[in-house]
Amino acid sequence: MSGKPTQMSKIKQLVRLHASGVSNRQIAKDLGLYKGTVNDYVRKLQTSGMQAEEVLQMDEPVMEGKFFAGTAAYLDKRFEDFKERLPYFERELKRRHVTRRLLWLEYITHNSSGYRYTQFCHHLKQQLVARKPSAVLTHEPGEELYVDFAGDKLQYVDRQTGEVVAVNVFVACLPYSDYSFVMAVERQTTEDFLHALACCLRELGGSPKIVVPDNLKAAVIKADRYEPELNRVMEDFANHYGFVVIPARPGKPKDKASVENQVKIIYSRVYARLRDQMFFSLAALNRAIAEKTLEHNQTRMQQRNYSRQEKFLADEKHLLRPLPENDFELKYYARLRVGVNGYIYLGRDRHYYSVPYIHIGEEAQVIYTRQRVKIFCRNEQVAIHERETRRGYTTVKEHLCSAHQHYGERSPHYYIDRAAKRSSSLAALIKSVFDDGKPPEMHYKTCDGLLSLSRKTDPALFERACRMALEHQVTSYNFVKSLLTGNRLSMETQEYKPLPKTSQRRGQEYYK
Repeated sequence: MSGKPTQMSKIKQLVRLHASGVSNRQIAKDLGLYKGTVNDYVRKLQTSGMQAEEVLQMDEPVMEGKFFAGTAAYLDKRFEDFKERLPYFERELKRRHVTRRLLWLEYITHNSSGYRYTQFCHHLKQQLVARKPSAVLTHEPGEELYVDFAGDKLQYVDRQTGEVVAVNVFVACLPYSDYSFVMAVERQTTEDFLHALACCLRELGGSPKIVVPDNLKAAVIKADRYEPELNRVMEDFANHYGFVVIPARPGKPKDKASVENQVKIIYSRVYARLRDQMFFSLAALNRAIAEKTLEHNQTRMQQRNYSRQEKFLADEKHLLRPLPENDFELKYYARLRVGVNGYIYLGRDRHYYSVPYIHIGEEAQVIYTRQRVKIFCRNEQVAIHERETRRGYTTVKEHLCSAHQHYGERSPHYYIDRAAKRSSSLAALIKSVFDDGKPPEMHYKTCDGLLSLSRKTDPALFERACRMALEHQVTSYNFVKSLLTGNRLSMETQEYKPLPKTSQRRGQEYYK
């Protein structure tokens, strides 16, 4: 009876011959069995109390259970003791550096009559597998898209520097048809991840209902078994393309088994076939990857009479949701304080953007993309600018107060035009101020002083002061001010009276 059990169909013949009165020796000869085997089965039949007709009516698996009740190993007292320790073994195996051999050494130290190492590992494996059964996942067409990054990287050579650049490989898979998309990107940043995902959706020609990523930082801020916290940009991307994001559980690759298996296939059908080729740009590498991926999708699947591409085109593509007309534009968010100068500072670009001066000191919500910067205060958009990625200031004139607008508009023409509105002499004087060949900025304060004097002084007196400054070619603010504050102009306005004539003159003789 040891070794491989005899087929139950032959045992049924054995039972039928025994019921007909044939001897055990003859049964062994007729059926080609060992006589001891026939004796054992006949004895089992007699001790079980079963009738031959009853046994012959049984299905073969049930009949086998009657003749082989099971191994006695699970009835052993050692097994009962082992099952009581199983929760402890399972818990300890999750701790770092704890191995099965270490647990067995501890187990056998306290229980010298326990299982040897081989039996210990066998029963431990059997029980752990039984406690965590694996379910068969069913997928609906066009419902899910699994995405992941492959563990191994590809590379290309920078033609200018000769540097070998390692790149990450993005892999996506529709689990219903097993249709795959593969693309290399520089890094695993949010920008690169979403760029690859957008290229994937364009390749598919639509978007699924659900995208299942791994818990990578580009998509998930905080991994959690029940309520993972998504990246804000990932949420915007999902809203734009009309799908929801349900990340896989941390440390549970079976949640996206299709893409995990797809990565293994990609290693042999893409990586291996490109192993002897050299690429000098990321674009060239991606063209080769796309070519090999297409071959992979067009290859007939094992135990199927169709390819992944045929299955996708026939049953799945038409169920994908249509893509929006415009591509997704990556948005960044920031909360910044409007400075006393009326600007917010975007540290990422090291650039300042103007805000209407009435919002100085308020907290602003900033949403910026690759092209634009939008600024919101009190939940209303108050400014929009073209984005600059260099140091400096971007200013809208209307955002500044009147004093700052004056400061920003200053130029020789600005001062000459303002002076001409008051008097021609003042305009000529200010023009002569800028004619000395020095930088105009050096004379702005002088012009401000002259305009201030024109507002505070009698127009007639100020006009004469300007003409006198022009006659003497002295264009300083202090000279004009001294003319107005001293008695020079008033003395010029007095009537000229000649000296009286007299006959008393001293001639040349007097001075001899």
